[in-house]
Amino acid sequence: MHLPKKLTHQFSSLADYTDDIRERNGGSAAALVIIHKDRIVTEHYSGFHSHRQGARPIGTDSQFHIASARKSYIGFAAALALYEESITSLDDPVSMYLPELDSQLLSKTTIRHLLTHTHGLNEREDGTIYREFLPGTTWAYRNINVTMIAEIVKRTMGKSVGELLREHVFYPLALTETGWKTEANNKLVSVITETEDEIPLGISDEGHEKNLFVSARELAYWGYLHIKKGNIYGKQIVPSGIFDLATSIQSPPLANKDLPQNGFFWYTKDCDTKFNEMGKHVPNGSYQILGVTGPLLLVIPEHNLVVARMYNKRYNYGGDNYLHYLREFGNQVMRCL
Repeated sequence: MHLPKKLTHQFSSLADYTDDIRERNGGSAAALVIIHKDRIVTEHYSGFHSHRQGARPIGTDSQFHIASARKSYIGFAAALALYEESITSLDDPVSMYLPELDSQLLSKTTIRHLLTHTHGLNEREDGTIYREFLPGTTWAYRNINVTMIAEIVKRTMGKSVGELLREHVFYPLALTETGWKTEANNKLVSVITETEDEIPLGISDEGHEKNLFVSARELAYWGYLHIKKGNIYGKQIVPSGIFDLATSIQSPPLANKDLPQNGFFWYTKDCDTKFNEMGKHVPNGSYQILGVTGPLLLVIPEHNLVVARMYNKRYNYGGDNYLHYLREFGNQVMRCL
């Protein structure tokens, strides 16, 4: 996939802001790719693959560990399964698809709850699943629901999330810098923590393991595929209904209106609330995904705009006030328009 490039200075202040946060947070790398009105208008790379002496400079083919931003890919696979009726309904009980789990514990927990972080389940270090709250009553960010969705997709579709993505997206669009990795190579950017500077590789089932690496440009293309609802170069690569499912609000009504709203793992916006991550000035109808290592993909359909930002530092800058900086990034985007 290749879009025409017409680089401008419109988002130069956002690139400066991106670099400033990278330096404050202690990361070694940053990238910013922006697609506006079907053209790449910003392509900015700074820093190095690690803090080690002689580390490779960040470039167009540098692939970042995107951590929880991978959930948008898993959400796509779930939307595909629902669209093809392998999953019959968002409101199907999870126990229908994972019958080996405690049916009483899962009682009234649905596919919708898993996808919108309203399931109320958690997992102890020994693998024991327990309930924190009744499904559909509040919101909490956990990982057990991601594991469950990936497994349900595999059982209902007969293929892993990674296999489905390659078949339906990566191969048709020739995305060669996106994939689950199990072996190191010189294109992979290290993750910086307080004690380590390494490429976090391990066994991957191409579904819910944390080894999805993506270049900044291909993360932007992933957002562009969504904003175009699967229609690329005038060809419908995947049905538009998949994107309607994945990026529209699917959260059940919650008593606390300040809590985030989600599509298929995407954060979605229909009004500005206390815990909305996109910023006061980002228009309604926008959606976003992010990860703990700093990747952020913001899609603003109202302005035909996709913003892909990459970092390589765990955690996001700001500590307990990290939400302020996530919102400020979106507000900075809007100031450039």
